[in-house]
Amino acid sequence: MFKPLILYIGLRYTRAKRRTQFISFITLTSVLGIALGVTALITVLSVMNGFEAELRERILGMTAHSTITGRYGQLDDWQSLAARTRHLPHVQGVAPFINGQVMLNADRQVSGTMVQGILPEYESNVSEVAEKMKLGKLDDLKPGEFGIVLGAELATYLGALVGDKVTVITPQVNATPAGILPRLKRFTVVGVFQVGMYEYDRNMAFIHLDDAAKLFRTESAVSGLRLKLDDVLNAPLITQELANALGDEYRVSDWTKAHSNFFRAVQTEKRAMFIILLLIVAVAAFNIVSTLVMVVTDKRGDIAILKTQGLSNPSVMGIFIVLGCIIGSVGTLLGTAGGILLALNVETIVPAIEKLFGVHFMAADVYYISEVPSKLIWGDVYWIALMSFLLSLLATLYPAWQAARINPAEVLRYE
Repeated sequence: MFKPLILYIGLRYTRAKRRTQFISFITLTSVLGIALGVTALITVLSVMNGFEAELRERILGMTAHSTITGRYGQLDDWQSLAARTRHLPHVQGVAPFINGQVMLNADRQVSGTMVQGILPEYESNVSEVAEKMKLGKLDDLKPGEFGIVLGAELATYLGALVGDKVTVITPQVNATPAGILPRLKRFTVVGVFQVGMYEYDRNMAFIHLDDAAKLFRTESAVSGLRLKLDDVLNAPLITQELANALGDEYRVSDWTKAHSNFFRAVQTEKRAMFIILLLIVAVAAFNIVSTLVMVVTDKRGDIAILKTQGLSNPSVMGIFIVLGCIIGSVGTLLGTAGGILLALNVETIVPAIEKLFGVHFMAADVYYISEVPSKLIWGDVYWIALMSFLLSLLATLYPAWQAARINPAEVLRYE
């Protein structure tokens, strides 16, 4: 079908004559439509990839890649388990923790929150909270001094600053001659952290592990161990290997289980956006149908003469498939180049547009992510380019089939 003669004629039909200027205009709009659709698709998916990566980084800055707990919710001899786990494959850091739900009171403000007891010297091995300190330092948590580090939103709500006192109220109670009273303990605010995720900045506080043991009466036991892995995206498989190595005495879970609904929603949104934007490319690609139908109508005489000279029906189809593929390929290449350039420079272009028009697409006082991130994944680019080309190829089949059905006798009867 695609002999040199067919390729030559197909390429020859891409050049306009004076009487086919309108057809050339329709062809140009088809090319530009495909190019714009592909550019938009690559850019939007890159921005969504950037947001997903940014959110994952912020979540994993506070969440352990993997967590080990005992069968009954606590670990008694965590030091030996930590030493054993630290030498397992893929494990880069280990840190103990004690979790507990409490009420925090400062002046007249009361808020429920999650308090996590940590060892500051270990915590930097598994999280980035030490790097996210807004006020104070994580190392200011000293055993026996009952210091507390609050999230930025939580500190704002309580009106607490470094040096202020907050009262921690635990769900455990004390039996006294006056009756059953809740357990209270005064803590001093020694720091404030901000990671840029409301879930953590509003509902998380840290205290020293020894103080948490006294507060929750866990003695030498901890809630579990937090692990940092060398391959966060492969955490489920690595976690399963760790579970097999440690045995049934421990329960091991990874970060994807705790945030599976969130990332599943992001993936669903990406798929939906891909389909929606691909429809734009499809509409532009099927403009090729109208272009080729007009070309077939204009070239009926040429086709009839070629068929009388022995050109077969498959060869006639090949001419218009070549023509349509050229249109689709040019549009796809232009769109791919434009999409790559735009995706790689979104973080420069968006601020320039904001400065030019005096607008803010993502105000810093409303959104935690105030800049538009972008992450170009080459696999997405390949798939988009391939889908665009296939849609263009599909659009050529009907006009090519109509051209092959032309009857030379009918066309040349009045010539």
